[in-house]
Amino acid sequence: MSVDIDITGLPVERIRFSPSPLAELGAMLHALSEPGHHPGLHPWATATASSLKPDLADRLTEADFLWRSSRSDILLPAVPRATLAEELDDLDRLDDEAFTSAAFEITCTTGYERGLPSPLVDAGQRARVRELSAARGPRQAQFTDRMLENPSALRAWLRRLLEDCEQAFFGDNWQRVRVQLAADARHKADLLRRKGLAEALAAVSPAVSLSLGEGQSRIVVDKLSSGRTTAYGQGVTFLPTAFGWPHLLVVHRSGWQPVIQYPVAGPELPQLTAPQLVRERLEALAHPVRMRLCRTLARGPHTTGELAAAYGLTPPEVSRHIAVMKKAGLLTTRRRGRYVLHQLDLTLVARLGSDFLETVLR
Repeated sequence: MSVDIDITGLPVERIRFSPSPLAELGAMLHALSEPGHHPGLHPWATATASSLKPDLADRLTEADFLWRSSRSDILLPAVPRATLAEELDDLDRLDDEAFTSAAFEITCTTGYERGLPSPLVDAGQRARVRELSAARGPRQAQFTDRMLENPSALRAWLRRLLEDCEQAFFGDNWQRVRVQLAADARHKADLLRRKGLAEALAAVSPAVSLSLGEGQSRIVVDKLSSGRTTAYGQGVTFLPTAFGWPHLLVVHRSGWQPVIQYPVAGPELPQLTAPQLVRERLEALAHPVRMRLCRTLARGPHTTGELAAAYGLTPPEVSRHIAVMKKAGLLTTRRRGRYVLHQLDLTLVARLGSDFLETVLR
């Protein structure tokens, strides 16, 4: 599964790397509302949440469906600006129908790629949005009613909320990370210019690659979801984030310019694991015979013959199970004379839960 962006014929100068204040604020708001997604940010999230004034904390809870489960596309600008105010000005220029559709796309619609009509003009969509928002609690239901009944007033309220966040915590944090994000964007742009798009994408994330073939060029983002879009407008925009790991967000909404928000690399961050490999490892460990073999292999290195004798299996049976686990990368193997010894890779298995969680959150 993947999200594919068709860039066939797109000039390389229309692929842009740039930090975005609004996108980084969205990442911070998500980390505050879902700290379990970001264990490395627990100290920051705890300190920031405890410092919020009650009124601001209450308003953030009222609007958090825009960034809690995922980030609304309105928080990922295709044309980044130098300041949050400039990006909010751009957001103000978006018409009410497009703004409202994008605001509800994550939690209250099911037609992300189909370009369904706005709930402001379509009665069926309006009823659907109200039904789904009601299932998510009274706060979201009230927020939805306010948006549908008076979108201009709600949008002004939301802008004030984001401006208050800048005063309360975002401004200081943005000053702290913006230099790092700008340096990362320059590095990726330099790679693009000197070594080409494939090298630049590989530096963005192991989960992002360039696919060429049959007269087509595509940016492929490895995720546990499927989607397709074509580059619109100025092309494709890449937004680095210091607060977004492990999420790799892709705007592929019908008719919108594609945007990818990627976490900047750091020595403290593990490498992302491909969903296919995570699945292979889980399947390899799920088999009852292989689970029993792991009990012995976790305690030390053993030969195929030793495992066969210990569990009443034939050597060929054990060899088949060992082959599955080796293909999934779960074992280390070394030779001692004419004997080949296998052992469970405890570090890798210990990380498997984290790999799975990072994959589903990506």
